[in-house]
Amino acid sequence: MKLLLNSNGENSRPTTKDILNDVISSQSSIFSCRKKLELDYVPSFLPHREDKIKELGIVFKDILNDGYIRSIRTVVMGKTGTGKTATTSAFENEFKKIANERGSKVEIVHVNCHKQRTLYLISLEIANRLRLPVPTRGLSSQEIFKIIHDYLEKRNMHLILTLDEFNQFIDTAPQEEIYFLARIYDEISATTKRISYIFIVNDPYSLYRLDKSIKDHIVQRVIEFSPYSSNELFDILKARTEEAFVKGAILDDALRFISDIYGQDKGGSGNARAAIETLVVAGEIAEKQGAFMVTVEHAKEANGSVNPEVPQILDNLVDADLHQLLIIKALIQLVKRNRNEEVQMGTLENEYQKLCIDFGEEPRKHTQIYENIRRLRQYGVLNTRQSGKGMRGRTTLISFTLPLDSKFEDFVNSQIRGRMSSR
Repeated sequence: MKLLLNSNGENSRPTTKDILNDVISSQSSIFSCRKKLELDYVPSFLPHREDKIKELGIVFKDILNDGYIRSIRTVVMGKTGTGKTATTSAFENEFKKIANERGSKVEIVHVNCHKQRTLYLISLEIANRLRLPVPTRGLSSQEIFKIIHDYLEKRNMHLILTLDEFNQFIDTAPQEEIYFLARIYDEISATTKRISYIFIVNDPYSLYRLDKSIKDHIVQRVIEFSPYSSNELFDILKARTEEAFVKGAILDDALRFISDIYGQDKGGSGNARAAIETLVVAGEIAEKQGAFMVTVEHAKEANGSVNPEVPQILDNLVDADLHQLLIIKALIQLVKRNRNEEVQMGTLENEYQKLCIDFGEEPRKHTQIYENIRRLRQYGVLNTRQSGKGMRGRTTLISFTLPLDSKFEDFVNSQIRGRMSSR
């Protein structure tokens, strides 16, 4: 920012308007298209998710055939940042284009259940997307779904309904609404079942606790998304920088640093969303400093100052009670000690009980511990999944939704001290 001359020919300090005009009018030496770094951007190429797009295509291709009468249900499952929404959105965009080219009538509606939390809001969103003149009052959600199905029937059309963050709906909706969605054709009599589903969930716990009669109608097929490795994240970041950064504005070493921080094989969460957010922050730091290139130092500063997932989680943890915080501390200790991201329920319970003794607290019983873990999962702190092959017996495996760092650990310790001192 250059100093301005006042009426006397003397230097004067720039005003707020001068500063902002200078920033807004300047050409970025780092970013070429910031929009392609936003969370809702769907790139045309998704590294390491080609097989998942193929799986979705195999599942839904029969809808394009004349006379197809079944309702297809598939669950897309994986932790935060594993590409579930981006991959599903890419599939939706291209599948609909192919359907149009083949003369097949297919509509696709993608609903986020975190925003549309009730069956009624979901039904209205579908109706609005289909441009159906449905009154906003006076009709039940079941009646609106009947109108939607009649609309599809008259036009010989199929609908693929994607319910993103479906676990949010399961956690908050009444059982009868979940039942209706899962078994809609028990309520709507139809020869051709024209509504098919993609259920996107962050973890299987919400599904597994459903009544079997509901679960069996939802979990017909499962497409599982694994957390990304360091090398996979590097490819993702590399592809995104080619779209969004000025050519040569970011060093591969900086990309590799971020990839190693978040890569699951390096002890991270495998979260591409967090890796991209860190990349954005690194670019902003470089730009603010007037640099022409994003270096490892910028990436380190971005990672040390801002972990994109931490603020919301920290806000949620303000409401956690002492024993929930002790469970988190126990998991932190186990992950650091064993260098393993996932911990068995029994192991965590034992570590938690030892901590309670250290803090002079009476440990909670197993049922309450499990309830606290469920609550922490709702806060966004923990992920849970059922063990599979390679492990004796069946147990719940628990892990953090974000990479551990000193800021998070210090926050948990300070919250524990606060709870103890207020007693």
